[in-house]
Amino acid sequence: MSGLNLKLSLFFFLSCVLGIVSAQLSSDFYATSCPLALTTIKAAVASAVLQEARMGASLLRLHFHDCFVQGCDASILLDDTSTFTGEKTAFQNVNSVRGYDVIDNIKYQLEVSCPGVVSCADIVAVAARDSVVALGGPSWTVQLGRRDSTTASLSSANSDLPAPSLDLSALITVFANKGFTAKEMVALSGAHTIGKSQCANFRTRIYNETNIDSSYAKTLEGICPSVGGDSNLTNFDPTTPDSFDNAYFKNLLGNKGLLHSDQQLFNGGSTDSQVTAYSDNLASFRDDFAYAMIKMGNLNPLVGSNGQIRTNCRKVN
Repeated sequence: MSGLNLKLSLFFFLSCVLGIVSAQLSSDFYATSCPLALTTIKAAVASAVLQEARMGASLLRLHFHDCFVQGCDASILLDDTSTFTGEKTAFQNVNSVRGYDVIDNIKYQLEVSCPGVVSCADIVAVAARDSVVALGGPSWTVQLGRRDSTTASLSSANSDLPAPSLDLSALITVFANKGFTAKEMVALSGAHTIGKSQCANFRTRIYNETNIDSSYAKTLEGICPSVGGDSNLTNFDPTTPDSFDNAYFKNLLGNKGLLHSDQQLFNGGSTDSQVTAYSDNLASFRDDFAYAMIKMGNLNPLVGSNGQIRTNCRKVN
């Protein structure tokens, strides 16, 4: 290769690299434009979780349900209008996903101190991390600089979010479609060590499945009758429901997974060994969960001039 061609190749290579780098997120994105952004979010989340521990799980789930549809772009926060259909009425979101008011409160505070600077998508991502920390879980560095979408997809929300009825092979596929390995899928499922689920999501399991501890099933029958009570709630983890630990995996070993999809992770399949490993090693689960959350936060973010910074998270500017 001639010297000129080599220089041209190097130029184009560096241009591509710099272009990629400029489009990436960074941990100090708001360091000068809104230096109190992270402390504002942390304080609001800590207050919300202190009032109701379940809110920690809800804010974590809100981030997950946002990122799995169109990427981490706050599309899930958009309200329906007469001319716009959002994602809030998707099968896995309607009457289930919550925490919108907490995000609204944080956004209001940031609009007062730093108007038009901090995206709703970044607020959701940071709130998820701070919620886990508030309940005793691991921390991780949240990369920032996402922008908010002006669109949403009800159809993608209905097709891309995992349902509680999925078998292991389907779960692996759903997560693989987003770039996650089976190991990462198991780690992310460990989020069910906190939070609650509605009777409608686990009724079929407790009345029709055999791979469930009999005494556990009997207890759940008292919460979830065979008919009615669809919205009755119970903890995913019956032992330490408000602590982000590895009890979820220990429960699976005893056939005490609440959802069908939970117990599928330990049911004679390819992920049994990973569940066992996490049940034995809390540190390993914490590390892998944090890594997987960083990866999830990088799912197709809008950056640069794409999208917008919504002044109201519920509607486009």
